Amino acid sequence: MANIVVKGGSRPPWVGLAAALWVEIAAGNAYNFPLYSPALKSVMGFNQQQLTMLGVANDIGENVGLLPGIACNKFPPWAILSVGVLACFLGYGVLWLAVSQTVNNLPYWLLWLALLIATNSNAWFGTAVLVTNMRNFPLSRGTVSGILKGYAGISAAVYTLVYSLVLEGSASNLLLFLTLAIPILCLAMMYFIRPCTPASGDDSSEHAHFLFTQAAVILLAIYLLVTAIIITVVSLSDAVSYILVAIMVIFLISPLAIPVKMSIFPSGHLVLGEGETTSTDPLLTPSSSAAYLETLYENGDASDVEILLAMGEGAVKKKRRPKRGEDFRMHEALIKADFWLLWVVYFLGIGSGVTVLNNLAQIGVAFGLEDTTILLALFSFCNFAGRIGSGAVSEHFVRSRAIPRTVLMTCAHIIMSVAFILFAFAIDGILYAATALLGICYGILYAVMVPTASELFGLRHFGVIYNCLLLGNPVGALLFSGILAGYIYDAEAARQGSSTCVGPDCFKVTFLSLAGCCGLGTVMSIILTVRIWPVYEMLYSGGSYHLPRNLGH
Repeated sequence: MANIVVKGGSRPPWVGLAAALWVEIAAGNAYNFPLYSPALKSVMGFNQQQLTMLGVANDIGENVGLLPGIACNKFPPWAILSVGVLACFLGYGVLWLAVSQTVNNLPYWLLWLALLIATNSNAWFGTAVLVTNMRNFPLSRGTVSGILKGYAGISAAVYTLVYSLVLEGSASNLLLFLTLAIPILCLAMMYFIRPCTPASGDDSSEHAHFLFTQAAVILLAIYLLVTAIIITVVSLSDAVSYILVAIMVIFLISPLAIPVKMSIFPSGHLVLGEGETTSTDPLLTPSSSAAYLETLYENGDASDVEILLAMGEGAVKKKRRPKRGEDFRMHEALIKADFWLLWVVYFLGIGSGVTVLNNLAQIGVAFGLEDTTILLALFSFCNFAGRIGSGAVSEHFVRSRAIPRTVLMTCAHIIMSVAFILFAFAIDGILYAATALLGICYGILYAVMVPTASELFGLRHFGVIYNCLLLGNPVGALLFSGILAGYIYDAEAARQGSSTCVGPDCFKVTFLSLAGCCGLGTVMSIILTVRIWPVYEMLYSGGSYHLPRNLGH
């Protein structure tokens, strides 16, 4: 049977990436909790402890993605996205019923479960688009990861702008927006997010396309930051508000310029089998890449990336345990020291960062700051900068010098250790600078972990491996934020005879403890980097990614 093969550099992968950016914005819906939690507390009559436990449900739902990780190897992306759509609609729908008082006296356990389900949609959305695009662009994993996670990082600013300018600052309207608009958006995008045959070598135009996408998201982030400042100091009319939102939408859709340009000036082409037409959709046919691979074997022209695709579809059977750089199953990765080193390095850094993020308002008050929203905006913007920047920087150095991406994780841990020490001793003028540094490092750790895991353990089971590593986030939040920081803060507040703690002692022990954790993370990251350096020299010899030659087939 004849097949259509989408050659590298053709339009579909870039259409899918542009659509994935919108889904990543949708996948940041958990960041909205601070926007509607006060209304939830007021309407339901919750105390602070009950509200804090709802925050735990928010964090757990967002970061526990083992099920979508397993499912992404068994079902197409649209099916994974459909589960996220359903979870988003049901979870936020229940919360809207409660806050709008459409239904009264909903039990606490139901709201806790609804929030868990609602934010778990993030795991389904994020896993579907990340795994698909990492496989569609295997030669640019760091760049793709940085772009996707960068958009997820600025989603909070996008929602805040919509909340303030369109939804009139209403928590009920926001929850209705999350219940209906996000599912509609993801249903519209799911057709375009699909597996595509990637380029088998470096595409001369690909670098320019990625630079354009990175520039677009950087301009979007700057625009959101400036607009957030404007709306806090100036009262805007409805017309101006809608214009500002329209400009934001233009920035969001700008990456579509790439597939539009490639449609008008195509650089690739479709190879059609005899008697076939372009109406046939090969991208959802699992056998298409395998058939193409067989043709290339006959011509003696099989490339490493095509072998990667064949392995992903089961066309190549390995009879031995995989080596680093090849495809691992979850149980095979779990017995590797490199996996646990990466997990611990990520857990120590991201757990420390999320502790600051979760307590940033209280930290600002303890340092004598009256308005803490600027700290949240600063941390969010620097988090985005760390994500987008680390993807591009790590991609440059692995290609040019085969330097492992974990070198950036080492640097991030060192900087975080210094920032926590500065925080602990409450040095004058350090609040904003330290917050910015922590935001950047938090973004670096998150974005670098993603391509590192794919390079060490392969793409075939990347979804479940990535989500297992991601568990470091809620575990760190529970141990460092919920237990350590919470206990020390309450104890110091009780000593002061108030429910609100003021002064550097509120978090001093916490900051020193986190500095020690990041110091340990530095040591562990150095060990990991030394161990995997030969792997990167093998994977990136010659300046571009390729699979190990000895595949055992």
